[in-house]
Amino acid sequence: MRQRSKGTKFRRWVLEKGWRHAFAWIMCVFSLIPIVFVVSAAFNPIGTLSSTSLIPTQGFSLNNVRDLFTHPNIPFMRWYGNTIMIAFTAAFISILISSLAAYAFSRFRFHGRRVGLLTLLLIQMFPNFLAIVALFLIVGSIGEYFPAFGLNSAWGLILVYMGGALGVSTWLMKGFFDTIPKALDEAAYIDGATHAQIYFRVILPLASPIIAISGLLAFVGTMNDFIIASLFLTDRDSMTLAVGLHSMVVENVRASQWGMFAVGTLLTAVLTVTVFMSLQRYIVSGLTGGAVKG
Repeated sequence: MRQRSKGTKFRRWVLEKGWRHAFAWIMCVFSLIPIVFVVSAAFNPIGTLSSTSLIPTQGFSLNNVRDLFTHPNIPFMRWYGNTIMIAFTAAFISILISSLAAYAFSRFRFHGRRVGLLTLLLIQMFPNFLAIVALFLIVGSIGEYFPAFGLNSAWGLILVYMGGALGVSTWLMKGFFDTIPKALDEAAYIDGATHAQIYFRVILPLASPIIAISGLLAFVGTMNDFIIASLFLTDRDSMTLAVGLHSMVVENVRASQWGMFAVGTLLTAVLTVTVFMSLQRYIVSGLTGGAVKG
């Protein structure tokens, strides 16, 4: 009788909660397999694609790390610095402009407001690479007069990334600003505050969750971009990590530098994970508060 009771409780636990635990473990293993494979390749002493396996069988070595930082034709630290500068600058400027636009769309009623919002919604439906030809010609033309903003320049690529992130960020932040009571604006306005003071001293501190999540999305999108960066950055010293690491394995024998490529991807992930972990407390509140409303 007691054995039957234990069996019934176990079946009930499996039906109610056990299948969830099993599904979670399966998803964790499925997600970790690529990471384990890359780690195995990074510390593989041979460093070739054919000798890399999921479980290390060739021993452990830091040769790939040493070669990545000391190879004369691989300016890895230069690529890392370019990526950090472009990603942080593009995210900061795009969030600043998007937040100002979202504040105007949320708080003011003016002619063309609805058309402007619908235009932003329509533009963000199209992938950025559909406009690559037009962007390439525009940035090339700008570079003829202002070389610092032309092709093979970090600021030229930053301008492209800023345009791509404005639509999504503006809509996301507008939805969050709509949840902040307008009574706060009115009280500050009665006290003599200007619109700029209301925005920077009242609204912006309350909107820190959506600012953080929008900045995180813009930063991660820039870090992971390869298509646009590979077209605008062709000089070796001006490349980002994605473009530089890809050129490293394409220009040489692909299998011979697989270990160095794996080390580079792990170091790239360190920066992204660090930014994500520092802003994770804002993610849920920022996404739910900024959900686009009709």
